[in-house]
Amino acid sequence: MMTSPAKRPLGVAMIGYAFMGKAHSNAWRNVASFFDVPAFDQKVLVGRDAAGVEEAAAKYGWAETATDWRAVLDRDDIDIVDICAPGWMHAEIAIAALEAGKHVLVEKPLANTLAEAETMAAAARAARVQGVQSMIGFNYRRVPALALAKELIAEGRVGTVRQVRAAYLQDWLADETAPMSWRLNKETAGSGALGDIASHAIDQVLFLLGDRVTEVSGRLHTFVDRRPGVDGLEDVTVDDAAWATLSLASGAIASVEVSRVATGQKNSLKLEVYGDKGAISFDLENLNELRFLDATVPVREQGFRRILVNEPEHPYLGAWWPQGHIIGWEHTFTHEICDFLLAIQDGTPPSPSFEDGLEVQRILNAIEESAAAKSSTIPLARTTASEGA
Repeated sequence: MMTSPAKRPLGVAMIGYAFMGKAHSNAWRNVASFFDVPAFDQKVLVGRDAAGVEEAAAKYGWAETATDWRAVLDRDDIDIVDICAPGWMHAEIAIAALEAGKHVLVEKPLANTLAEAETMAAAARAARVQGVQSMIGFNYRRVPALALAKELIAEGRVGTVRQVRAAYLQDWLADETAPMSWRLNKETAGSGALGDIASHAIDQVLFLLGDRVTEVSGRLHTFVDRRPGVDGLEDVTVDDAAWATLSLASGAIASVEVSRVATGQKNSLKLEVYGDKGAISFDLENLNELRFLDATVPVREQGFRRILVNEPEHPYLGAWWPQGHIIGWEHTFTHEICDFLLAIQDGTPPSPSFEDGLEVQRILNAIEESAAAKSSTIPLARTTASEGA
């Protein structure tokens, strides 16, 4: 007989081993060295290419490999499924895993379509009743500086928030000869910069303010519509860049700009929050720093001051290094895995939930709808309590 999960380490299976698989594997491998989390085993890494997944498993610390994720879900020694596969696979795998009684962590965006996201959120709600937890991987919520920013905003340090600016800019597609990939095909990617990185920017607006979006207007644009593929030039069927204006229930307005063709910008998520008593500024390329302006002091003393977010009193940092020793991008995934494991241990729903992912998906969908209607304003209906609002 199999040992019950309560009497053995939690068994973890991860599906996908490319970019996000590598980042998540690093987190699974290191989280218990720094945080007090329940015992677990990196049981199995799943991928379609047997040779490729075996090579990755040896590098990343997984005990065994598989090429059939369905068979892995049938195993009694697997308690957690971490989904790092492309977005078009999220819904099928996540729903099957939840129905099999597995706790599920899935990378963002939740799905490629709003309909898929709604189905996933419904499956998560049904599983939660049975004690099965689920979480979406918006890892930037686990940047200590952004977690501190949320605390400052919640404490009223910036007063009533009036305006937010979020810009997530990259340049890996700035070269028009950059090759075609699954990320540039709507059938496999769902959308381009919109789903890939605007999802992060929008989630940060919701996370930092604890607010909800009521109206959206947006625009999408593809600057390079054909790229070299295996058999010659192929059509790019997703956006290279997106812009949106979000009206929030509190009365605040957020502007969102994202691009994968912003020459010179490598991975810059800039966030600015302006209130009537202060302001906050952050850039992911300086992720250990938060800039804060206190507008309640005399004008002659005002100015943005740099907070080096490396003190034990700051979110997550008590587990890491002495003061002043900076952490990096990869640590956000370690924090994410830590929080997910603790939620499973405590039997409490982790955050962000599939419902949070669904709300971002609704906003992304509204931006697409607005763009198709020449940037018309699209209202967002408020979700009901049964939908996790």
